[in-house]
Amino acid sequence: MTTRSRITRFSHAGFTLVEISIVLAIVALLLGGLLPTISGQVERQRINETRKQLDEIKEALIGYALINGRLPCPADGTIATGQSGAGVEATTGTGSAMTCSNITGNAAWGVLPWATLGVGETDAWGRRFTYRVTAAFADGTDGSGTASCSVTTGVSFQLCSSGNLNVWTSSSHSSSVASNIPAIVISHGTDGYGAYTSNGNQISGASGDEGDNANNDNNFVSHDFTPTFDDLVTWISPGVLMNRMVTAGKLP
Repeated sequence: MTTRSRITRFSHAGFTLVEISIVLAIVALLLGGLLPTISGQVERQRINETRKQLDEIKEALIGYALINGRLPCPADGTIATGQSGAGVEATTGTGSAMTCSNITGNAAWGVLPWATLGVGETDAWGRRFTYRVTAAFADGTDGSGTASCSVTTGVSFQLCSSGNLNVWTSSSHSSSVASNIPAIVISHGTDGYGAYTSNGNQISGASGDEGDNANNDNNFVSHDFTPTFDDLVTWISPGVLMNRMVTAGKLP
């Protein structure tokens, strides 16, 4: 067999380096186009999963109020998972003198007390839910507080009790979404700015509209996603809470 025939035979036995390079380039282009699509699908799945969690959390909060006559206090977000007190509502005092810890502006702040409620600790991104509740809806009194209607024994709040949390369309607080809310729950979304992690650390970087959901005051923001806002926000409607309490015979 001549040298030329051997070379010809070898060249037909496999791909040349040029052909292999072309194939690799095509594969890279295909993968480059697929990765953003796959990433977007994963993100949408996490958003949908977290929204489902928030719906379950709302039901758990209302269920807790039906059983205990009050909403739970927040848990201390700085306590790492596995340590004593992690996920348990943080309170001070006992009986009718019981009240939430970490109160500012007549509302208590922290993270969702997942252990107290029996729900998941974190959202789909692995971060804890922020939770704030009007103090009068979570203390140990019998409803005599500052409300003007008749006392309801065994229930912290009354039919005329009003929450003090407000939801706005932006941090300028110029357009209201909801007002006089008893309790609010927040997932801090993809970037997680403002959320507490399972090791008890808070992720810094929240600013603008997201900053309003992480500064422990009584004003919050909820609107569609933007490049600078990816929080998922839900709250306990006072009308729904009162209706469920009345239906269960807890309020007149």
